[in-house]
Amino acid sequence: MSARTAQFLIAAVFLGLGGWALFAPASVIELAITEPYRDSAYLSRFTMACFGAQAVLFGLMALVTRWNATSFAIFAVLLLPFFGFNYWFHYQVPVLTSIGMLDFAGNVTMLALAVLGWRAAMREAA
Repeated sequence: MSARTAQFLIAAVFLGLGGWALFAPASVIELAITEPYRDSAYLSRFTMACFGAQAVLFGLMALVTRWNATSFAIFAVLLLPFFGFNYWFHYQVPVLTSIGMLDFAGNVTMLALAVLGWRAAMREAA
């Protein structure tokens, strides 16, 4: 796998999940948030859409920039706290449903791609 392919696949995760939150925020709330924490008020849908918009923005930036080995390494390190978020809000405070744990699956995928991208970028730079 090339570094560019890894980067595009990372972008795809952001565009897919972020696009879902941006264009169908009520669906995300209904499917990904447990009933005690679910709120269908306008502000909740608006906030979810804003979250999605930021993810889509990052996904688009990942498509148009060129990452090097350092970029992949920094991204991997900065991704680590999100695993704590997933653990806390699924197991300690059960906000996220099993479908909500798609966020965790996306994070695992992106972490693996960041490692693969880092390796590929190191090879390509040599």
